Amino acid sequence: MTMAARGVFITFEGGDGSGKSTQILAVRDWFASRGREVVVTREPGGTELGAEIRRLVQNGPEDVDARTEALLYAADRAYHVTTVVAPALERGAVVLGDRYIDSSLAYQGAARSLGVDEISSLSAWATRGLYPSLTFLLDLPPEVGARRRTDAPDRMERESMDFHERVRHEYLRLADAEPDRIVVIDAVGTVEEVFSEIRGVLVERFEGGSVTINEADDAVPAPAEETPASSSEVPEAADKPREQSADKGSARKPATMVGALGESQGALWDE
Repeated sequence: MTMAARGVFITFEGGDGSGKSTQILAVRDWFASRGREVVVTREPGGTELGAEIRRLVQNGPEDVDARTEALLYAADRAYHVTTVVAPALERGAVVLGDRYIDSSLAYQGAARSLGVDEISSLSAWATRGLYPSLTFLLDLPPEVGARRRTDAPDRMERESMDFHERVRHEYLRLADAEPDRIVVIDAVGTVEEVFSEIRGVLVERFEGGSVTINEADDAVPAPAEETPASSSEVPEAADKPREQSADKGSARKPATMVGALGESQGALWDE
């Protein structure tokens, strides 16, 4: 049994302190142990240009307004997709992204009150319609995430608790609107408990529900504070009820395997 050479785009979303970076490393190892090339990247910061944008947005002037912030993220995303994500998918890699379009919808569209539909249109234009086929939403109350913080907060992390509640609310609304793409994971548990949930989804989606490698061998790496910039090397849910989306008509169609590249995704294994 061999893996088909198909690109797979998986993103990880969630509030600050939800453990995305640690879980991305565990998922990277899961795919790598099955013989796949894995590219781990992040937004912003997955390119040299993105790293500079990240610095400007997170630690730059406090007077950066919401529209400027949204446009900077869109510029980073356009360049990131063109230079990192799309080429990796074309050659059949698994791309694991720490944040993507859903972050802009939650933070700028909802929490910054710029409008989810407006940010969705901007993001679709910037990425030429490339969406992930699977998104893990690591959900936890903002106050729990704040307690997990070990370093000085950046500009976004210094926002009010109400701001972060709006972010979480929008994430959960998006998950209600796109349940096939966005899988909500309770991130309050231990690293091992969270990865156990994620691994179950990976087995179901990419191995047809049958485990071909002993799950006991799927080790969870030590917690990581931050996802490194893009790399093809081996390095690199909760007490608030979800509300049903009032506008499911605006939900985006989840991308199949290479999204705008046009190939449908099936199981990763060929007999």
